[in-house]
Amino acid sequence: MVVGVLRLVLYLHDNHSLKGKRSVVRAIKSRVSKKFNVSIAECDDQDNWQRICLGVAQVGNDRDHADRSLREVSDFIADLRLAEPGEESYEFENY
Repeated sequence: MVVGVLRLVLYLHDNHSLKGKRSVVRAIKSRVSKKFNVSIAECDDQDNWQRICLGVAQVGNDRDHADRSLREVSDFIADLRLAEPGEESYEFENY
């Protein structure tokens, strides 16, 4: 079993409130959950209204599948154009 984790940072340069940020986070999480079989959560910077840090986890039988799925999620979020993509990092653990 392989667990893949994507840590994705997004930026909201024109946003000036936590309410606006939370609206974008909810929209991203909802759309990703509907389209992909992954877990997604805001994992850091909850009080910073111009930066979103998301954690996405995928469990599978092989690393290639988990890696491909997480990269599709990252591309999907970028294509939504709700926030500017920033850093992304991937980690994989075998069990």
